[in-house]
Amino acid sequence: MQSHDDLEPTVRIRELKKDRVNFVLGNVDLAFANSLRRVMMADIPTVAIDMVEIEINTTVLPDEFIAHRLGMVPLMSSNCDEAIRNTRDCTCLAGCSFCSILLVLNVGCHDDTTMEVTSAHLDVIPYPEEGLETQDSGEELSKRGEYFGHPVGKNEPGVAPILICKIRKGQELKVKCVAKKGIAKEHAKWSPCSAVSFEYDPYNKLRHTKYWFETDERGEWPTSDNGKEEEPPRDDEPFDFNAKPNKFYFEVETDGSLGPQEVVMKDFSNFITTAGSSRTTDKIGQPHPRTQNTTRG
Repeated sequence: MQSHDDLEPTVRIRELKKDRVNFVLGNVDLAFANSLRRVMMADIPTVAIDMVEIEINTTVLPDEFIAHRLGMVPLMSSNCDEAIRNTRDCTCLAGCSFCSILLVLNVGCHDDTTMEVTSAHLDVIPYPEEGLETQDSGEELSKRGEYFGHPVGKNEPGVAPILICKIRKGQELKVKCVAKKGIAKEHAKWSPCSAVSFEYDPYNKLRHTKYWFETDERGEWPTSDNGKEEEPPRDDEPFDFNAKPNKFYFEVETDGSLGPQEVVMKDFSNFITTAGSSRTTDKIGQPHPRTQNTTRG
């Protein structure tokens, strides 16, 4: 008779939406499940704004604040592994179309109504061709989707854009942004997930959780819906000191840069691969640019 250690891992999808997926992972141990969770949060590459050149900023927010908010805007990053190079792997000297994406934002308020500057004002522009004659040819550009590098939700009706700042009459914001590829281990702006969680042992048969309660433990700590997947414990059931969890209920929510199915598939792929290979700041309103690194914003 096969034991749990001899069974192949299983994945059963219970719910799949545009920005989230709920699935059950079976026949694995707790360390494996937690490793998958950490890989989803920190090891899947995406594209995010990394450098910001601030040419004009007469808003009430300082340059560093603007740069940080721009860096946290999620960008469409589907097929990021093949569609863009890491900066360290590119032979260019100061950025090129193969390893960087240029976005510009140039807005000004000219009436008495407060204007909201949002991610919808960010536009992707072609990278300058200077110096590309020495650049190696590559297939990255052909593997990008139509809206690769664009802010999430910009081209989707009914999706609210992300607020960057508000400006009044006479105020202006003009910046140029450089988006690059990275992972969340370096900065959270590169994480494709807004939330990743899993639950196991909904009835607490293993006694890994100690509940604080006043009178009734089960009444004050109701079982989650995942309890429907397992058999409830009996009052006369003896405690198994050798029992281990082997069924995990995952809930993965993305920020839109990657679809939930792509996050999960890359998660398994990256985990298997890893396991196998054991501004200078000046006065606001100065005409010359000021460069801000969004990682330090």
